[in-house]
Amino acid sequence: MKRNMGMIDRLLRAVLAVIVVVLYFAGQVTGTAAIILGVIAVIFLATSSVGFCPAYALLGISTLKGEGHEKGHHGGEAHKGAH
Repeated sequence: MKRNMGMIDRLLRAVLAVIVVVLYFAGQVTGTAAIILGVIAVIFLATSSVGFCPAYALLGISTLKGEGHEKGHHGGEAHKGAH
């Protein structure tokens, strides 16, 4: 299982899952909506913890690729230019 989720993607999913949990325990989300959002929150927590999203894999999406390339590309040039 190759990672396909960048750090920002993983963080956003975890934050959204926590928001759903808070809304549930505050009584703001109930019934069918609570069940659906609860399932989505569990999926978001699971995928963000391992850094792999099966839906991304099926669609050929990777938020990790662009993020890693950008850091390495710009960081290297900035470092070379400074010396």
